[in-house]
Amino acid sequence: MVKRDVMTPLTALLRECCLGFNSAAVPNKELKNHMEDVANEAVNLLWNLCESSNQALSLFNKSGLLDMVVQCLERHPHNVELATSAAHCLHTVSEDNNELLCNINGDMYGALEAVLLSNQPDMVHTLLRTLAAGTLWNMNGSLPAARQAQTLTAVLATLSQCLDVDAGELIPQLRRAEETRLHDASSVSVMDVHASTKPAAEEMGEEGAVQHVKNGYSGDDFSDLLPREMEELREAAALLMAQQTSLEILVNMCCSDDPSDDEWEESSSSDESEPAGDSLSSLMSPLCLSAEVHAALINHKIPEKVLKKTQFPRQEAMDVCCQTPYWRSLVKKMQRVQSRALTCLHSILSGMDAESLGGAAALQQAAQHLSALVFSGPEIPKDEEFLEAVISAMRSLLQMTASKNIPQSITLEQLMSICEAAAHCDVISVRVNAVAILGIAGSNLAKEKGSAQTLQVIGNGLLQVANNDSNLVVNAEALDALFDVFADGEEAETAAKCIHLLAALKTLQPVFKAKIRKLGRDKYSSHQLCVIDNVRVNLRRFISYLETVAKK
Repeated sequence: MVKRDVMTPLTALLRECCLGFNSAAVPNKELKNHMEDVANEAVNLLWNLCESSNQALSLFNKSGLLDMVVQCLERHPHNVELATSAAHCLHTVSEDNNELLCNINGDMYGALEAVLLSNQPDMVHTLLRTLAAGTLWNMNGSLPAARQAQTLTAVLATLSQCLDVDAGELIPQLRRAEETRLHDASSVSVMDVHASTKPAAEEMGEEGAVQHVKNGYSGDDFSDLLPREMEELREAAALLMAQQTSLEILVNMCCSDDPSDDEWEESSSSDESEPAGDSLSSLMSPLCLSAEVHAALINHKIPEKVLKKTQFPRQEAMDVCCQTPYWRSLVKKMQRVQSRALTCLHSILSGMDAESLGGAAALQQAAQHLSALVFSGPEIPKDEEFLEAVISAMRSLLQMTASKNIPQSITLEQLMSICEAAAHCDVISVRVNAVAILGIAGSNLAKEKGSAQTLQVIGNGLLQVANNDSNLVVNAEALDALFDVFADGEEAETAAKCIHLLAALKTLQPVFKAKIRKLGRDKYSSHQLCVIDNVRVNLRRFISYLETVAKK
């Protein structure tokens, strides 16, 4: 569509609609409403094009469309649907778009601020405020320093209020409200029809007339009884979208940008005589939050609210949605909010220190909670989105507790079942994080007396992944975990001898190098190749270390 120049007529259409919003030449309210409906469709199309096409985004930056979309946002007191579409569009186009952010003016900031200051309690307006908050966060780096602290406070206050709402409680309430409204509407309709057939009733008797009305509402066509707007369903969907968006904004707050390819290249060394660093573990080191963001997250109790959202959706809400076909789509939305909360928890754990999160007791409670999410059922959940999120959160939490020497609450059986579930998952990050968890737990266990037998189980599991996984990054992570588990200590030395680790790694080394030569250049990105190359270097060194130990 973009290649066929859809942006030109779309821009003209949106400009015409915006001119008509406040024009005295359009005195007819119905015509103005029609113009807003057309504008809503145009903004939705624009939003989707800019989300899917860099060319469309570039044209957006150059064509004055920003001012028109801001005008649509400013219609929020009169048309929240149009304003929400505009907020979606602004949230999308303002993300990592320096060309656009350089041209932001006071009008856009004022329009977004006005939305944040709106106080309508319904969930559609909650979604609108959340999207405005996300756009303001995207803009924050380009705002004057004096405004940045004020913006951060306003953004986090908005996200905090959104996360305060309990979807598990509200959704059943909305469904009951819908049932009541439909029942009342049905009763009114029956009464109206009954009144219109009164003369016939007098001729054939009351019983016959009522039977005639019933026949009029029998069959499978309930379209007259269903609301056109489905207000309650719209409210529920808006809440879940607002909470998902809030959690995604918080993830962006807590995550730094990925290193550029140049940075990855600089950190890699093909010279095996140079120190290789801590390979994969260096990629997962805690991120540095600014003092302002850190303080604001704590002040608004964001970590506690995020942890609460990681719980499974309340059963009553799930049942209500499953019982009603057109509410069933909310089930996946509730599950997605949970997964986003787990991803957000991972980011918070990676970016904040243990004391800020409540210390050892709070971290142990969080660990027990995550274990319950994974192990409460007869088997580990297979949903890939959930599995990816929960295992990444577990990895971050285990890293933090291990660094603070806080006792682990996860058993060997649970560790191995996580790896078993991950082995059957197509998502690479699930497999990477699963073996990293094994490495963290094994490294911690290696410090304890009498752990050699457990370390053997962990070592054999990691060797199996290092040899058999089809992905080089997963192979590398498994090797890196082996280095951590068997790096030092009597228990680790005993376990390494029992599983013939030295011989196994000597056999694996040429195979691993061959896979790098065969697959690396075409299949993996430059930063993945850097990670793999560092592990290759450390593999040679680790073999030398094991050879030294064997000579003792």
